[in-house]
Amino acid sequence: MIPLSSKLESREQEFSEVKQMLERHRFALGGSWDYKNGSFDRPLDEAQKVWLRLPFAVTNGNLDGEASENDAKIQFYQPFVLRHLYNEGVDGEAQPRVLGSLIDQFQSPVDPDASVSAHWVAQAEQTLREVENLFPDQTR
Repeated sequence: MIPLSSKLESREQEFSEVKQMLERHRFALGGSWDYKNGSFDRPLDEAQKVWLRLPFAVTNGNLDGEASENDAKIQFYQPFVLRHLYNEGVDGEAQPRVLGSLIDQFQSPVDPDASVSAHWVAQAEQTLREVENLFPDQTR
């Protein structure tokens, strides 16, 4: 994980506005969101192993990523680029389990915080600058 400096850090805005805007630019609400925290994630590579993440906290209201109407206001944290390495292919030691398949059907990353090459850091910074330009300047 490599932190990136950004004008978005500490910015507050309505969640629903941000979500609509970022979804048009290939971001999705990260799967580990809860009612007080979350992130918008965008893959930077075709294999979806390198990601630009825009983490945030809910400062007012409650986050419901599934609802079309939402009263949450969010504040961005410092963005970062990260890389996940997964095992490729079929797990030769996997055992069929009916109950287990309901809980853990996807394999965990081999290295959830793998090193990120300079190429991907530069790509993440360029994408982040494009995202920053989507937001109007905000006086503090």
